[in-house]
Amino acid sequence: MSNKGKILVGNLDESAEKARSWLLTQWPIEDILDWAIAFSLWPPHFTTSCCGCEFAASAGPRYDTERYGFLPFVSARQTNLLYIEGTLTRKMARAARIVWEQMPEPKFAIAMGACAMDGGIFWNSYNTVLPEEIGIPIDVFIPGCPPRPEAVARAIITLQKKIKTQGAFSRMM
Repeated sequence: MSNKGKILVGNLDESAEKARSWLLTQWPIEDILDWAIAFSLWPPHFTTSCCGCEFAASAGPRYDTERYGFLPFVSARQTNLLYIEGTLTRKMARAARIVWEQMPEPKFAIAMGACAMDGGIFWNSYNTVLPEEIGIPIDVFIPGCPPRPEAVARAIITLQKKIKTQGAFSRMM
């Protein structure tokens, strides 16, 4: 009996996972994916405090962060970068965590301003929460109160360099 023309199929989920892992680790595909993800950073509109004005200014025509592949988007399920702008209160922390969980992998986070880094002027307040406390790992911190739009552009470039050197899928594997 000949096996010519027959396909033997085992566990499809296991085979698909092996194929995905193999494809992602191949040299040109991995570099192309990292390049594409680095220049497709889409944060959802998630403004929590006064740093949002500087974030909005960075998207304006004077700074034009869209030329870096940075485009604020509407839905959390179609974005890959959570931009925490300033103070994160307990009430907003729940919303930030929900947005973070809805984002597809690979996903990244940038904390903007002194309030997002260590509480800022609200450091001793009962309702201020840091991103690390709710399980959001921060990739890039932007110091200042509030940081200038140039700092937003610098953070985008820094995150792009991090993605290119460490790989976009390094957290997943």
